[in-house]
Amino acid sequence: MSGATAVLMTLLAACSSGGDGGGTAAGGTPKEGGTLRLAVEKEPECLDPHQSPTASARLLARPLVDSLVHQDAEGAFQPWLASSWTVSDDRLTYTFELRDDVGFTDGTAFDAAAVVANLEHVADPATKSLLASSLISAYDSSRASGPHTLAVKLKRPDSGFLGALALPNLGIEAPATLKGSPASLCQKIIGTGPFRSDAGLVAQKGIDYTRNADYAWAPKGAAHQGKAHLDGIEVKVVPDNASRFGALSSSQVDAVTALDPTSLRQLKSTSGFELHKSQFPGINYSYWPNTESGPLADVRVRKALRAGIDWSRIVERVYFGEYDAATGALSARTPGYNAALAPSYAHDPDAAAKLLDEAGWKARDAQGYRTKDGKRLKVRHLWSDPSISNLAVQIQAAAKELGVETIEENVDGGTFVERLLAGDYELIDTSFSAPGPDVLRVLFGKENIPTPERGISNNMARYSDPEVERQFDAAQRAQNQKEQFEIYGDVQRRITEDAAVLPVYSPLSTLAAGSAVRGTAFNADGSADLYGIWLAS
Repeated sequence: MSGATAVLMTLLAACSSGGDGGGTAAGGTPKEGGTLRLAVEKEPECLDPHQSPTASARLLARPLVDSLVHQDAEGAFQPWLASSWTVSDDRLTYTFELRDDVGFTDGTAFDAAAVVANLEHVADPATKSLLASSLISAYDSSRASGPHTLAVKLKRPDSGFLGALALPNLGIEAPATLKGSPASLCQKIIGTGPFRSDAGLVAQKGIDYTRNADYAWAPKGAAHQGKAHLDGIEVKVVPDNASRFGALSSSQVDAVTALDPTSLRQLKSTSGFELHKSQFPGINYSYWPNTESGPLADVRVRKALRAGIDWSRIVERVYFGEYDAATGALSARTPGYNAALAPSYAHDPDAAAKLLDEAGWKARDAQGYRTKDGKRLKVRHLWSDPSISNLAVQIQAAAKELGVETIEENVDGGTFVERLLAGDYELIDTSFSAPGPDVLRVLFGKENIPTPERGISNNMARYSDPEVERQFDAAQRAQNQKEQFEIYGDVQRRITEDAAVLPVYSPLSTLAAGSAVRGTAFNADGSADLYGIWLAS
């Protein structure tokens, strides 16, 4: 994970739940009962997914909250809390029929009024949503026309609306709790999910879950139906990778998330443990060039960096083959990924040298760096996460062979944000998880360029292209998913032609567990699904 992710917190957006995704563990007939002891790498500052955009909040909130619709691994939408829906001809009104057999874990009934309360809560500026409100920026209003019938009006067509509703960030919470303070929701939320948490999130400790014995409304197509197999889950926050690995190998916990590649390799040769993994969909971990100013405003220089650095070799060397080298802005697992563009990301040092010559960087100084008009070709890489230091050093060395000086600037969080808003960098890095190509609009849309006036946002390449903006608008107005994917396929082509991103590798979601942990699966966003897990002993 990048420094940008760590500081901004808005750089991992994700969708969906349910029991399908990256695969399940073999295991025979599920056994009921038991408590899963899980160690996770990060504690969310806020548990409430309406407020928090982080991956850790989504992971810990999903056992508690369900969504109106479910998005499966292929990107198709299935009923969940909504049993069906229709869309008006002008695509501005969505009418949902809701299940009538669902209840919140506080004993109150789920109905259309509850959904209205949730949508209004997300849209309310007082909620200070860092992601959820932007995901439904087209939202205008909603109205309950009956106990289990709901009409939602949009200000403009938005083909990503159902995908947004599938997010944990738009998970449905008990209306009574929404009236509490944002701070109280950051600690405890109540939903309709397969588990409840009476104490909620305890700072620097974790969160405990208890099975919801009444749960009987898993999404259509989920691998598991009915109440959870586990009696409960005990989640501990253990930020240090070595400590998480030690806790697992010594059986202090049953499973851990997010081990580093070295530990993953070691685990493979350790008996009694299994590694479950799934590639995250969405935007690959990438270097983002400042296309607005500086030497990387020249597309030839950007293309030279893309072709001249052997990214796949670096990924193999740094991550021991655990991660796949990226072949586009989107990971190959993302629905709508344009595989035809993969050859554009091949290593070609001769082409890179020619591009730099054409851009005027022909001369070399005494240290071998390219120069133009007496100035060295140098780019500043802005970051704040020490975990990427080895990768950054490898990329720096490869850029030097090309004749480009990369200055590594590891700064504190406040400085990072200040310079991000000012556009005071040439390179920056992050990934962004999402189960569909609409994430391209989040990362490359002109309206998402971070500025002091606009604040923190996600277009760190500061990319702006009128044709791409037109395509984004067309994608939102698409009549069906096939049309949407075709448009976003062309967006990927345009972004590739402009070298608006330098993809590095496809991030991997992992759940390392003892062999007694069965029924493991991954959600459509790549995160671990805790609902269907059971313990063999």
